[in-house]
Amino acid sequence: MRRSVFAAASTLAIAGASLAQAGPQAEVLHWWTSGGEAKSVAVLQQEFSANGGTWTDMPVAGGGGDAAMTALRARVLSGNAPTAVQLKGPAIQEWYEEGVLADISAVAEAEEWDKVLPASIAAHMKCEGQWCAAPVNVHRVDWLWANAEILKANGIEMPSSWAEFNAAADKLQAAGVIPLAHGGQAWQDATVFEVVALGILGADGFQQAFVDLDPEMLASDKMVAVFDQMRKMRGYVDSNFPGRDWNLATSMVMNGEAAFQIMGDWAKGEFLAAGKVPGQDFLCASAPGAGFLYNVDSFAMFDVAGEDKQDGQALLAKLIVGQNFQKVFNLNKGSIPARVDVEMDAFDSCAHLSAADMTASSKDGTLLPSYAHGMAMRGAQSGAITDVVTAHFNSDMSSKDAVAMLVDAVANSL
Repeated sequence: MRRSVFAAASTLAIAGASLAQAGPQAEVLHWWTSGGEAKSVAVLQQEFSANGGTWTDMPVAGGGGDAAMTALRARVLSGNAPTAVQLKGPAIQEWYEEGVLADISAVAEAEEWDKVLPASIAAHMKCEGQWCAAPVNVHRVDWLWANAEILKANGIEMPSSWAEFNAAADKLQAAGVIPLAHGGQAWQDATVFEVVALGILGADGFQQAFVDLDPEMLASDKMVAVFDQMRKMRGYVDSNFPGRDWNLATSMVMNGEAAFQIMGDWAKGEFLAAGKVPGQDFLCASAPGAGFLYNVDSFAMFDVAGEDKQDGQALLAKLIVGQNFQKVFNLNKGSIPARVDVEMDAFDSCAHLSAADMTASSKDGTLLPSYAHGMAMRGAQSGAITDVVTAHFNSDMSSKDAVAMLVDAVANSL
C-alpha cells in the first residue's frame, strides 16, 4: 500500500519538536561521487542539516547509476529501503508499480510545483496523477566540450556539422592530439551514439527511433549512417579508453590531453570545480544537429516506517524544489534549474545557452528525452539498444549488421 509521508503539514515548520522525538531523518542513495557532483550534493546535505535534519549519505559510484540501482534493488528486497533515492524517467514509474514509493503530493501541492515546473518535466515526476518524485535539475546531454587552447593552436573552430567534426578530428590526429576523450563504458558509448543519432536522424527521426521505437526508422539507411559515424568516432579515441570513468575523460580535455568530449553538462561541473572558465579555458557548444536531449535528475521517496523518516522525506522534497537549492545546486552541477522562475544572472554562458535552447526546442517540438540516460524508454528496451551500440563500437561489426541486430534486439525486448 502506498502511504503519504505528510500526515501533518506542521512537520515542515518544526524540526525536532521535542527532545523525546528525533528530528527529520534521511538516508539518501545517489551516484553523485565525482568532484563537481559531490560538491553539488553537499549543497543539499548542508541545507537539510540547517533545517534540523540528519542526513545519512549512501553514495554508490560507477556505471552512470547502474551500480546504485543494483544496491537499491537489494535494499528493497530485504525490506530496508532508503528514505530517498536518486531516480529518473520511466524508472520512477517502474518502482511505483512495485508499490514501494511514497506519495509526496501534499508537499507538491503546498509548494505549487505545477506552477513552477514545465509540464514535460512535471509529467516525469507523477505516477497515476500523484507526485512521486522531486526534480532537481535539467541536464542537456548533446553537448560538445573542447579545450580552447588546443583548438586555437590548431586553427580549429567548434564544428557545426559531423563533417566539420571529422575534418577537425583528422587534423588533430595528424598533429598528434587525441581528438575525442571517451570512457569505454556502455552508458558513455550510448551517450555518444544518441548525440550522433540526433544530428543525423534529426529530431523527428530521433523521436521515431528512440521514443516510438518505430521499426522502419530503426532499420533505415539513416540509421546505417549513424553507425558509420560511430565507426569514425571509435577511430578518434585513444587506446586506453576501456573502462575509463567519464570524469577522467573530462580531465583529459581539461589538462590538454584531448581536444573534445561529448558528454552532458555535468562535465561542465568538473571544469568549474577545477576553476576553469567557459569561453577562456574550455568551450561549449551544442553538438552538430538541431534539437535538445534532456536528462532530469530527481529523487523519489520510498515507503518507509517511522515519523522521523517521513518528516525527513517531507523536508527533503520541499528543499529540493525550493528556489535556493535549485539555484545553488545547479550552479555547482553544471545543469539548469527545473523551476522556470529561478534567477539566471549568476549562471555562466553555457547555462544561458542551454536555457535559451531548451525554451526554443520546447516551442518547436525538438525537446526530446535522452534514451541513454533513462528518460525515453524503460530499461529492457534501452538496455537492448545499448548492447548493440557497445558491441558495434568495440568490434569490427559492419553498420548494416549493427542495424539488423538493433531491429531484432528492440523487437525481442518488447
